[in-house]
Amino acid sequence: MTASVEFQRLDRWLWYARIVKSRTRAAGLISDGCVRVDRAKVTKPSFLISPGNVLTVVIGRRVRVLKVEQLAGRRGPATEAAGLYLDLAAIEPTVQAGQ
Repeated sequence: MTASVEFQRLDRWLWYARIVKSRTRAAGLISDGCVRVDRAKVTKPSFLISPGNVLTVVIGRRVRVLKVEQLAGRRGPATEAAGLYLDLAAIEPTVQAGQ
Protein backbone atom coordinates (compact mmCIF):
# COMPACT_ATOMS: atom_id res chain seq x y z
CA MET A 1 0.00 0.00 0.00
CA THR A 2 1.48 3.34 -0.96
CA ALA A 3 0.80 6.62 0.71
CA SER A 4 -0.13 9.72 -1.24
CA VAL A 5 2.90 11.65 0.01
CA GLU A 6 6.04 12.58 -1.87
CA PHE A 7 8.44 12.38 1.09
CA GLN A 8 8.75 10.26 4.22
CA ARG A 9 10.94 10.31 7.30
CA LEU A 10 13.92 7.99 6.94
CA ASP A 11 13.46 6.29 10.33
CA ARG A 12 9.82 5.60 9.63
CA TRP A 13 10.55 4.20 6.14
CA LEU A 14 13.27 1.84 7.47
CA TRP A 15 10.77 0.50 9.99
CA TYR A 16 7.88 0.23 7.50
CA ALA A 17 10.17 -1.59 5.02
CA ARG A 18 11.12 -4.04 7.79
CA ILE A 19 14.84 -3.27 7.50
CA VAL A 20 14.89 -2.95 11.30
CA LYS A 21 12.55 -4.32 13.96
CA SER A 22 11.71 -1.02 15.65
CA ARG A 23 11.58 2.65 14.83
CA THR A 24 13.84 3.32 17.82
CA ARG A 25 16.48 1.00 16.29
CA ALA A 26 16.12 2.82 12.97
CA ALA A 27 16.66 6.18 14.66
CA GLY A 28 19.69 4.78 16.49
CA LEU A 29 21.29 3.49 13.27
CA ILE A 30 20.78 6.85 11.61
CA SER A 31 22.11 8.83 14.59
CA ASP A 32 25.18 6.56 14.74
CA GLY A 33 25.99 7.37 11.10
CA CYS A 34 25.23 3.88 9.76
CA VAL A 35 22.92 5.14 7.00
CA ARG A 36 23.75 7.02 3.81
CA VAL A 37 21.27 8.52 1.36
CA ASP A 38 22.63 8.91 -2.16
CA ARG A 39 26.18 8.49 -0.77
CA ALA A 40 25.75 11.31 1.79
CA LYS A 41 25.93 10.38 5.48
CA VAL A 42 22.72 11.21 7.31
CA THR A 43 22.54 11.62 11.08
CA LYS A 44 19.00 12.91 11.57
CA PRO A 45 16.15 10.39 11.76
CA SER A 46 13.79 13.08 10.43
CA PHE A 47 15.66 13.27 7.09
CA LEU A 48 13.11 13.10 4.27
CA ILE A 49 13.46 10.53 1.50
CA SER A 50 11.52 9.97 -1.69
CA PRO A 51 11.27 7.25 -4.34
CA GLY A 52 14.49 6.99 -6.31
CA ASN A 53 16.82 7.59 -3.35
CA VAL A 54 19.53 4.96 -2.80
CA LEU A 55 20.14 4.00 0.82
CA THR A 56 23.26 2.31 2.16
CA VAL A 57 22.51 0.78 5.55
CA VAL A 58 25.11 -0.91 7.77
CA ILE A 59 23.60 -3.32 10.29
CA GLY A 60 26.28 -5.17 12.23
CA ARG A 61 28.66 -6.58 9.64
CA ARG A 62 26.11 -6.53 6.84
CA VAL A 63 25.83 -3.71 4.29
CA ARG A 64 22.56 -3.33 2.42
CA VAL A 65 22.16 -1.10 -0.63
CA LEU A 66 18.51 -0.34 -1.28
CA LYS A 67 16.74 1.79 -3.87
CA VAL A 68 13.52 3.30 -2.54
CA GLU A 69 10.75 2.27 -4.93
CA GLN A 70 7.71 3.39 -2.91
CA LEU A 71 6.74 5.11 0.30
CA ALA A 72 4.45 3.39 2.78
CA GLY A 73 1.45 4.45 4.78
CA ARG A 74 1.81 1.70 7.39
CA ARG A 75 3.98 -1.23 8.50
CA GLY A 76 2.38 -4.10 6.66
CA PRO A 77 3.30 -7.73 6.12
CA ALA A 78 6.74 -8.73 4.86
CA THR A 79 5.48 -9.33 1.33
CA GLU A 80 4.15 -5.78 1.19
CA ALA A 81 7.33 -4.36 2.72
CA ALA A 82 9.51 -6.09 0.12
CA GLY A 83 7.78 -4.06 -2.59
CA LEU A 84 8.97 -0.80 -1.07
CA TYR A 85 12.58 -1.24 -2.20
CA LEU A 86 14.89 -2.88 -4.68
CA ASP A 87 17.91 -4.61 -3.12
CA LEU A 88 20.77 -3.44 -5.34
CA ALA A 89 23.36 -5.64 -3.61
CA ALA A 90 21.44 -8.74 -4.71
CA ILE A 91 21.60 -7.80 -8.38
CA GLU A 92 24.37 -9.61 -10.21
CA PRO A 93 26.31 -7.52 -12.75
CA THR A 94 25.90 -8.82 -16.27
CA VAL A 95 28.94 -9.76 -18.31
CA GLN A 96 28.78 -8.75 -21.94
CA ALA A 97 30.08 -11.10 -24.62
CA GLY A 98 33.54 -10.31 -25.91
CA GLN A 99 34.81 -8.65 -22.76
